Amino acid sequence: MTVRRAATAFDRLAAWWWLIYLGFVGLFLGGAVAAPLLAMAGFTRASNWIYLAYRVSCHQLPHHSWFLGGPRASYGWEALQPLTSFGVGQAATAFHHPIRDAAVGFQMAICQRDTAIWSALLLSSAVLVWRSRRRRMAALPIWAYALAAMPMAVDALTQLVGWRESTPLLRTLTGGLFGMATALLVVPLLDEGFRELREG
Repeated sequence: MTVRRAATAFDRLAAWWWLIYLGFVGLFLGGAVAAPLLAMAGFTRASNWIYLAYRVSCHQLPHHSWFLGGPRASYGWEALQPLTSFGVGQAATAFHHPIRDAAVGFQMAICQRDTAIWSALLLSSAVLVWRSRRRRMAALPIWAYALAAMPMAVDALTQLVGWRESTPLLRTLTGGLFGMATALLVVPLLDEGFRELREG
């Protein structure tokens, strides 16, 4: 009986993998938005825990992040530096110090590029999951995935070494392209793998 129940649970997992997958991606993105919203509502401790959890995945540089509840959605370091404990020339070292101030707004828990990556991953994955219900799809070739990642890599690397400063638009476009490519690679592979388990 226990073996039969385990087999039934496994079959359900194989059939509903997409719900778990989309739920995880949506939860991650939702948490990044929840952090500033909780801070705005006065739930400081809960907000702090979320910001802390997202340190693992993102640098959280304030001048590379979106802001909610303020007069603008993004700011340069010059505007944000007075609200931090870092000097004018220390923008690159302001890691993991999200700004929550009514004057400028409340910083999201992940940066602009990560926001674009996860948003594009969620939306693209949802579309691909819907299409996979109708027909099988081929995964994006690795060479094409690497090609899609190159604009993001170039934008991030040239900014990191100080050759130039990226913009919110560039971070969003390059991150969105990478997120979409990740969905085109991952979703068909997951669909094919779980389909084989169900039919095997």
